[in-house]
Amino acid sequence: MADVAREAGISRQAVYLHFNSRASLFVAVVRHMDEQGDIRRRCEQALSHDDPVEALEAFVLAWLRYAAKIHPVASAFLASRHDDPDAMTAWNDRMGELRAGFRHATQRMATAGRLRPGLDPATAADLAWAMTSIPVWEQLTIDCGRTGETVRRHLAGAVIDAVSTGHTDPSRGPAQEPGDARMSG
Repeated sequence: MADVAREAGISRQAVYLHFNSRASLFVAVVRHMDEQGDIRRRCEQALSHDDPVEALEAFVLAWLRYAAKIHPVASAFLASRHDDPDAMTAWNDRMGELRAGFRHATQRMATAGRLRPGLDPATAADLAWAMTSIPVWEQLTIDCGRTGETVRRHLAGAVIDAVSTGHTDPSRGPAQEPGDARMSG
């Protein structure tokens, strides 16, 4: 808190008065990042696709595009969350919202009869969430040297293959998130 106060040019007491705890400061920081990245709107747009499988795929693409941007901060929270309860609080806050988006998508798929047989919506959401986690992103982009676009495309396809009965029209290719450059032209 002292470092934050010093960087902001205010007293540590002022930081504590506003945030009450280090955990609430961390949560505020990551929520601010989310607001700056407009991730909520992007995910809501993705989930608004009429076809529930396309909605999940667009949601995955939106999340992974954002994951690439927040990767450094997210990795720091991941690395410290087991030893730092405040980092754990911030991480759980953000991941809880992300998992809720996955649950919404997989519930829609189940309602439409598009969830892979043997999976319930909660399990499918957990699988999709884990398959698109920051550590998986790191392994594929950093450790394996794949481009972000390739990883996004492959993970979106892998998630759809893992949890759905497939696309309505397999020839149409992957869903596109709103604002995706491939949509123009």
